[in-house]
Amino acid sequence: MTLILGAMDGEIAAARADLENPSRTAWNGFHIHHGWIGDREVLVAKTGVGKSLSAMFCQHLIDTHSPEQILFGGVAGALNSSLEIGDTLIARDCIIHDMDATAFGFKLGEIPYSPYRVFTCDPALVAQAATVEPMEGSVVTGRVLTGDQFLTSAQTRNELRAALDGDAVEMEGASVGLVATVNRIPFLLIRTISDKADGQARTDFGSFLQFASRNSWHYFRHILVNI
Repeated sequence: MTLILGAMDGEIAAARADLENPSRTAWNGFHIHHGWIGDREVLVAKTGVGKSLSAMFCQHLIDTHSPEQILFGGVAGALNSSLEIGDTLIARDCIIHDMDATAFGFKLGEIPYSPYRVFTCDPALVAQAATVEPMEGSVVTGRVLTGDQFLTSAQTRNELRAALDGDAVEMEGASVGLVATVNRIPFLLIRTISDKADGQARTDFGSFLQFASRNSWHYFRHILVNI
């Protein structure tokens, strides 16, 4: 079974709409959509925004449904200046950028007294996604940075890029990556670039979210039918 996640309803809309024989259950206000893509069993769910909700709900879904792989999609802000709005970033790996215990000698992003800092997406899933032609724009394989803040400063964007060599920034990917890594479940993170992480987000964000949802599903459906 494959678990497909996004932080917001708009980010999972295309996956939900394509499910065959769909059904829905709920857990403490979180909705879980069950269905099939051909002979592949699929769960689609919205985690909510931010690291805490996404990690909590992801762990619940692992405990109750034992997925074989986790695919997370949605939007992100560009840190890499070569990325344009509408481009696709396939994450090679991801880091929690606001985990900062550097005052105690730990690396930025390193979770103190643990082996966890960089969460590597499954190489086979990354390779499979890289074979897909993008719906529009360019596709890049790189690093995603995750933190509980919406970046509005070009200076902060540039500092993050320099410190952690990130290509895009968002609010859930590495928290799901941590949960998947601890549970030893292959995961893949794909983000559609929605802004430049400088406070200049699109005014038509709702319509762009529809595109981003279709774009993520364009990759995930390919993976499902080619496993």
